[in-house]
Amino acid sequence: MSAVNITNVTVLGNPSSFLNPFQFEISYECLTPLKDDLEWKLVYVGSAEDETHDQVLESVLVGPVNIGSYRFVLEADPPDSSKIQEEDIIGVTVLLLTCSYMGQEFVRVGYYVNNDYDDEQLREEPPPRVPIDRIQRNILADKPRVTKFPINFHPGNNESGEQSPLVPDQTTETALNEEEPPASPDKVCTDILSN
Repeated sequence: MSAVNITNVTVLGNPSSFLNPFQFEISYECLTPLKDDLEWKLVYVGSAEDETHDQVLESVLVGPVNIGSYRFVLEADPPDSSKIQEEDIIGVTVLLLTCSYMGQEFVRVGYYVNNDYDDEQLREEPPPRVPIDRIQRNILADKPRVTKFPINFHPGNNESGEQSPLVPDQTTETALNEEEPPASPDKVCTDILSN
C-alpha cells in the first residue's frame, strides 16, 4: 500500500490560452510520516515520437510530510513553443503530473490536451506559421489516467547491512477512483497518446 494517495486533482482555468500558466489544485493524504520531501512535477509532452521535446514545466519539493490530508495549487508556466516542432503545436498531446519520493516516481496522472485555434476561420484556413497567441488549450480534465508504481517509502538496512532497493515491482494504471488490471510502465505514455 502506498504511503501517499492522491485524493483529487482539479484543473483550474480550463480551457485557456496556450500562453496562460497551468494551475492544478492537488489534494493528497499521507498515511505514514515521511522524512524526505515529495517531488511534484508537471511535464508537457511536446512530441509523441520524440521524448527530447518533453518539457518539465514545474518541479516543487514538499516536505517533510506528516500523517494527514494536504492541498495545494501547483502553478506552471506554459511550454516554450520554440522547443516544439511546428507540426506538433496544433492537435492532441499529453500533460503528465508526477510525484516522486527519494528519486522514485510512485504516481503519474496523465491528461490529454487539445490545442486548437480560437477562431473558426483559422481552423478552416491554417496560416503557414502557427500564431501562438491564437491557440486555445483544453485539458480533458474529466478523464485522467492514473498510473501507480509501488516503491519502498521506508528503506532501511537488511540483514546483510546493505541498503534496501527502491525498485517498483509492479505497476497499476487506473482512472481516478477506478480499478483496472496492471499496465506496463513503458506503455503508459504510448497508451495515453494512442487512445
